Amino acid sequence: MNVLLLGPPGAGKGTQGMRLAKTLGLPKFSTGDLLRDAVARGTSLGRQAKTVMEAGDLVSDAIILGVVAEELHAPYAAEGVIFDGVVRTIAQAEGVREMLADRGQAMDAVLFLDVADDEILARLAQRRTQEARPDDDPAAIQRRLSAYREQTAPVLAWYEERGPVHRIDGTGAVDEIQNRLLTALGQ
Repeated sequence: MNVLLLGPPGAGKGTQGMRLAKTLGLPKFSTGDLLRDAVARGTSLGRQAKTVMEAGDLVSDAIILGVVAEELHAPYAAEGVIFDGVVRTIAQAEGVREMLADRGQAMDAVLFLDVADDEILARLAQRRTQEARPDDDPAAIQRRLSAYREQTAPVLAWYEERGPVHRIDGTGAVDEIQNRLLTALGQ
């Protein structure tokens, strides 16, 4: 089963992605994790990504799709993957669709974690306090939300044109949200 989690920064994709992966026995792919791993392993794509990231630029769709392709070919991904926000642009959505089709697979479910901006801002402020993450300062949060609206939000419409997208209320207790996701997946 291939499942894509979409939603704005702070919607809970990382938390719920880990929980779904454990519950369903599938690996979880997140863009940041895949890129950090490729950099740490010193792969060709990892070296390219490192150069781009160190310059403070966004990693290209080609590099992201290359890293995803490498991982999709690993035996541990044969039964499916939880894609934790990996698809951030329409080009990435098209690329992942092609990769899955080459394997005789498709994106089985697209789950959109719907969370209002005020809740997102509160969550990210709390996360900044708890985890001391430098990328959760107010200016960075606003930049990420803006980038999400410009680049990633159109991906939601792209998927909606191609099949059902399950809009999940992303507010409430973590267990409640997980139950909503599992219900949408028929679990």
